[in-house]
Amino acid sequence: MQAQDELTTEMQAMASRRLLITLLHLVCIVSCSFALLGSGYLAKAGAGIALLTILGMFAMTLVFSRSALAEVGLQIRHLRAAQETKQQVEELFAMTDMLQAAEDHEDAGAILMATTRRLLPEFGGALYVFNNSRDRLDLAKAWNECEGFQPGHSLLPSTCWALKRGKPHINDSHTDTLCCLHQIGTAATVEVPMMARGQVFGLLVLASDDEDAFAKLHKVRRVCRALADSMSLALSNIALREKLRTQSLRDPLTGLYNRRYMEDALERYVSLAERSGDATSVLMIDLDNFKRLNDEHGHAKGDAVLRDVAGQLVSSLRPSDVVARYGGEELIVILPSCGLEDAALKAEMLRMRVEGLSDVHGVPVSASFGVAAVPETSTGAADVVPMADSALYTAKKGGKNCIVQADRRAGHKEKAGPRLAMRG
Repeated sequence: MQAQDELTTEMQAMASRRLLITLLHLVCIVSCSFALLGSGYLAKAGAGIALLTILGMFAMTLVFSRSALAEVGLQIRHLRAAQETKQQVEELFAMTDMLQAAEDHEDAGAILMATTRRLLPEFGGALYVFNNSRDRLDLAKAWNECEGFQPGHSLLPSTCWALKRGKPHINDSHTDTLCCLHQIGTAATVEVPMMARGQVFGLLVLASDDEDAFAKLHKVRRVCRALADSMSLALSNIALREKLRTQSLRDPLTGLYNRRYMEDALERYVSLAERSGDATSVLMIDLDNFKRLNDEHGHAKGDAVLRDVAGQLVSSLRPSDVVARYGGEELIVILPSCGLEDAALKAEMLRMRVEGLSDVHGVPVSASFGVAAVPETSTGAADVVPMADSALYTAKKGGKNCIVQADRRAGHKEKAGPRLAMRG
């Protein structure tokens, strides 16, 4: 807008100068006519006026030539600014196109870093994104770090003025600006929140350690906002894809894996076990008298018990074990590299932990377990779950709150060997 106003003023000045030169030309023509057609004093006066007019035109030509050079310089600056703007727009379009292929925060951060290094090579930068619980922003990518700019590994939203206000904010201790509590180092920084669909997804930080850092950061705020806008849409799409992926794999109530994921994992673990010669065990779990609990204490209490049972199972097992919700109050656990006897010991420990929730909720809580294993009781993934389910049914008929192992296959006797470590 400022460049457009300057150009309009210069064009008006050029029109005024042209009009003045035209008037001088007319005066010169009239004076020369008097000098040629007149005689005596009239001719001398005309010649003098013509001479003065010519000298004035020469002086004005010198002045106007300097002004013309200034105008050429202004036009060159405008051209360079237009070319720079065009380059920035092209880079931003290319960045937006690349971000469509970003699958996670690592990809998005790499694209942002490459684009920022081309557009603003003299600035350091960092990208922060919210964690899953949205109580902290973690550092996803940093570039052009220097002694005065060392971004922290994480920051809290309550310590950042840009996130509090939802607007860009400049931190510069040298000019006594209001600085965020998380600010580290001597470099001045501009922080731009990344917002899309009314939600903040991350924070873009650019830094400069120069003497005129505040002026430089203020000058590039518009480019920073454009970068943040492009990144915010990308981060929003990544979060949406992650949410959909989680919903397709996880049970929304308990946070456990769903049945579809469990079936795929079981096929994979059994196939790996067949090649390595290891065993894979399956625990089928059913909460005892769960319908009565819902009827007498309400579904909210039943949901709370189910979530706590799921938490106890996950916290008691190895990271490689798979805990899934099979359906209703039935849960299933896959224990890779675990034999039948070890699985039974693990089941007993889980049963005691589930029973311990009775004091927490003030209602009787217990579970029955059915245990099966490949190859000790089953031939593969197709029959290990039905055999564990059959053992569970036997446990339910036998009085509940107990563990039943499936019958071993002929020729598969218990082998002595290392046992599965248990955590109490």
